Amino acid sequence: MRRIFLIILVLSTIYSCGQKLENKANYPEHVGNIEFDEKIDDPNFKVCDEDQVRQYYNFSKGFQYKGEKARVHEHFKNGLKDKEQVDETGFLTIRFIVNCEGVTGRFRIQGMDAGYNEKEFNKEIVAEFLVLTKKLDGWVIGEEEGIKRDYYQYLTFKLENGKLREIMP
Repeated sequence: MRRIFLIILVLSTIYSCGQKLENKANYPEHVGNIEFDEKIDDPNFKVCDEDQVRQYYNFSKGFQYKGEKARVHEHFKNGLKDKEQVDETGFLTIRFIVNCEGVTGRFRIQGMDAGYNEKEFNKEIVAEFLVLTKKLDGWVIGEEEGIKRDYYQYLTFKLENGKLREIMP
């Protein structure tokens, strides 16, 4: 009986050691990475170094836009259409990559209600904010020790009844 148990144990150990981790490829290298998705991403947008994409706050300047946040606020203030009272309150975040040439791509959207629970915003509102975000063309090229770097950037829009109240970061 003991021999049968040992044989089963050894065989199952050998078999399990030969198994590959199938799920490993399903996860990004780092939490928050924006992997290319052929269904939604522009194939012409190129990241200069996939392994070295930084976060915008890794640079000493922090938020890097020509004219700073005031220029971004102005862009949205002038670009947003006046809407009738809409019951859309919460936080709409658009994340993207600014490559080493200052070009943006790989846009991702996340919505949260005022209680920080996942929320799906009205598609027209999301589309309007996404179009305006894509039109921002003053992103500063990230540089680290004299090397131009790609970086992740995000804009979070605080909305109250469909009206823009604040842009973060």
